[in-house]
Amino acid sequence: MDDPEQWLLSAEERGNPHTAIPGWTAGNLCEPLFHGAAYFDRLVEEVQALNGGDHLFFTDWRGDPDERLRDGGPTVAELFTDAVKRGVCVRGLVWRSHMQALSLNKEANRRLDREIEHGGGEVILDQRIRRMGSHHQKLVVLRHDEDPSRDIAFVGGIDLCYSRRDDAEHRGDPQALPMAEVYGPNPPWHDVQLQIRGPAVGVLDTVFRERWDDPTSPDSHNPIAWLRDKWHNARLQADELPPQLPSPPECGPHLVQNLRTYPAVRPGYDFAPDGERSVALGYSKAVKRARRLIYLEDQYMWSGEVARLFAEALRAHPDLHLVVVVPRVPDQDGAFAERPQLVGRWQAIEMCQKAGRDRVHVFDVENHQGTPVYVHAKVCVVDDVWASVGSDNFNRRSWTHDSELSSGVLDTTRDPREPRDPAGTGDGARVFARDLRLALAREHLDLPGDGSRDDDVLDPDRFVQTLTAAAEALDAWHEGGRQGPRPPGRLRPHKAERLPLLTRLWATPVYRLVDDPDGRPLRLRRKGTF
Repeated sequence: MDDPEQWLLSAEERGNPHTAIPGWTAGNLCEPLFHGAAYFDRLVEEVQALNGGDHLFFTDWRGDPDERLRDGGPTVAELFTDAVKRGVCVRGLVWRSHMQALSLNKEANRRLDREIEHGGGEVILDQRIRRMGSHHQKLVVLRHDEDPSRDIAFVGGIDLCYSRRDDAEHRGDPQALPMAEVYGPNPPWHDVQLQIRGPAVGVLDTVFRERWDDPTSPDSHNPIAWLRDKWHNARLQADELPPQLPSPPECGPHLVQNLRTYPAVRPGYDFAPDGERSVALGYSKAVKRARRLIYLEDQYMWSGEVARLFAEALRAHPDLHLVVVVPRVPDQDGAFAERPQLVGRWQAIEMCQKAGRDRVHVFDVENHQGTPVYVHAKVCVVDDVWASVGSDNFNRRSWTHDSELSSGVLDTTRDPREPRDPAGTGDGARVFARDLRLALAREHLDLPGDGSRDDDVLDPDRFVQTLTAAAEALDAWHEGGRQGPRPPGRLRPHKAERLPLLTRLWATPVYRLVDDPDGRPLRLRRKGTF
């Protein structure tokens, strides 16, 4: 590509001069791993190949030490502590979290901390966040001291915890977390993780080191948490990391931009004293270049600031379609858990539909047994050119308030399949972005995995028509009493619910203050920018 910075942020555009990471790196090789079973299997393979002197660094939102990564194990704790026994440097940063009674992860994360520390590794329970915030990054970096070409990293939406080890059949993880009743005892779970080789692995190593080396106490501004952690012998001071290993050599055609969110906190991070919002800035830059198709998979899709970005693109480009795949219902039952999320999602979808009318297409997913699938993936593909996989959702919380980590990928290889330049801009479709969209389409539509029917979904207009027809056929089959063979596909038209006025009166402020808070500095809030 003649000018990658048409799509990717420059180092200056990242908006954070205090970080050591570059704008982007070239020469990487990226592979999407669909669902937790595939990711966990690859993770086991790569970690078991580590030897003495190698490094294993990870960050997580929730970690369950006894989550089995394969049917017969090992568990997360077994995999990581066995690596320690072989002389691998194992270090982790896990959100300290809040109690399980709030559907959060304090007990699980403390158990992970305790078991890995007992096995010889080091884990910090990290609470350097804003009020009601979290560390939401999901990252594993594996470095080899004798052969950097073997270095590998995994980044995306999949935590090392219960409910994530599902596959394309979507029968759920045998070790399940309790969720809304509609998802059943083993909730089906749709997710994506990105495997990366090449120089971007060295950048992700730096991402970890910046957080690890930040001098602020992990229990900052929380004396009660400090006392509890002292009582439980939690690690409150990070030991020095070993020297950073040389960057891996170039090995592929992919440009990778590591995008992050860090909130504005006090005391500020040394590496981001005013926070960082390169996730928001990177997505904004890519979406503004969209001409024919934006494809999203997202857990939430419920923020006015984010929806406004898509609405402006739809108004500016009359041939642009927006396709969104979301969960059918929120992950937890109960009015306080459900209603604010439904308010936010209805507002966001309504804003986009007013801008794009019949060019906005929203779907949810079910498995072949009819059980809704919880969509946890955070994927975006723009015009089959730019793609991203990460931990961030399309809401203000992820773009300003929590810590997040996403990877934007720009392939230097043009795709030879027609249409070769769907946007008509001269950029041309790119292999990685198009293959990512097609792989997800094959799963959702029950198309052959060998790509023999990809002609049904290559062209953006035909893609939209095929999704819509399949979803409407499946919906009609359900509404007709499920008579006759079940139509192929797993998509259903998503019906965003507008709640009654009295419900909106209390749910809207809860949504804005609790579900979707704003972590920007005051000057950026006033300007309405990131």
